[in-house]
Amino acid sequence: MNQKEMRTVYAETLIELAHEDPRIMVLEADLMRAHGTQIFKDVFPRRTVGVGVAEANLVGVSAGLSVAGKIPFAATFATFASRRAFDQFFISANYAGLNVKLVGTDPGVSAAFNGGTHMPFEDIGLMRMIPDLVIVEPADPTSLKEIIRLCAAHQGNTYLRLHRKALPQIYQAGERFELGKGKLLHDGGDVTLVASGGLLVNEALKARELLKSRGISAAVIDMHTIKPLDEQLILEYAEKTGAIVTAENHQVAGGLGAAVSLFLSTRHPIPMEMVGIHDRFGQVGTQDWLMQHYKLTADEIVRKAFLALTRKH
Repeated sequence: MNQKEMRTVYAETLIELAHEDPRIMVLEADLMRAHGTQIFKDVFPRRTVGVGVAEANLVGVSAGLSVAGKIPFAATFATFASRRAFDQFFISANYAGLNVKLVGTDPGVSAAFNGGTHMPFEDIGLMRMIPDLVIVEPADPTSLKEIIRLCAAHQGNTYLRLHRKALPQIYQAGERFELGKGKLLHDGGDVTLVASGGLLVNEALKARELLKSRGISAAVIDMHTIKPLDEQLILEYAEKTGAIVTAENHQVAGGLGAAVSLFLSTRHPIPMEMVGIHDRFGQVGTQDWLMQHYKLTADEIVRKAFLALTRKH
């Protein structure tokens, strides 16, 4: 486990970027302490904007800054970034063709004790419907650092799904990433596990070991960019393994599973199963308990892998 929290990596990376590029700005909706961005404000007080508990205004101010040539990183809980400020982000940032970097924190069950009202299982589904929007969910501190840099360099709007707390290290320092290109973590020939976000990518890696112990060779893909989807990599492993299991900390309707299924249904239909939230609301609980309750686990990925393999054979 990397002891540095993801929110700390987020803030420190933005400080590095701000030293390099005077256009970088940070905006918060009364969550600076929760997001760890006070350290950014300490270094760049005139490039930090707090809008209070006003998420629609957060996006509106960010859009105005973008018009003025700035690169705003605007963060709030993912529930508010998606559901509450959806219209402002859709119209003021995306329809207007601007350059706003919206960050939704505490995705899915990582909201834990904030409960169902603050537990976003639908944010990716909403954001996927916005034309040309880039949607990313880094799986560890290394990928987060690199993907923030990629988002800053990308000319256009992005939505970053950010797990705030610590996550296990998956990638070594210096690993390179590209928006729209997934990362093959392990090769395999029997089934492909396609996961997004730190919680489920790590569960997919555990599932691979469990499957290996039972004689099943599983490929594992970290689909850190959910839109645009890496269709080339998906098609390659659909053809190679003939069975796919997606795993996500999100509703399967509208999320990664839906994106992969939509693509394969027209290009290369194969047996496919989905691990994720199935038409449920969130609730209060520890992250570990919630993952067990909603079956966001390695054991469930293994079970779904055998279902896909049974259909394949």
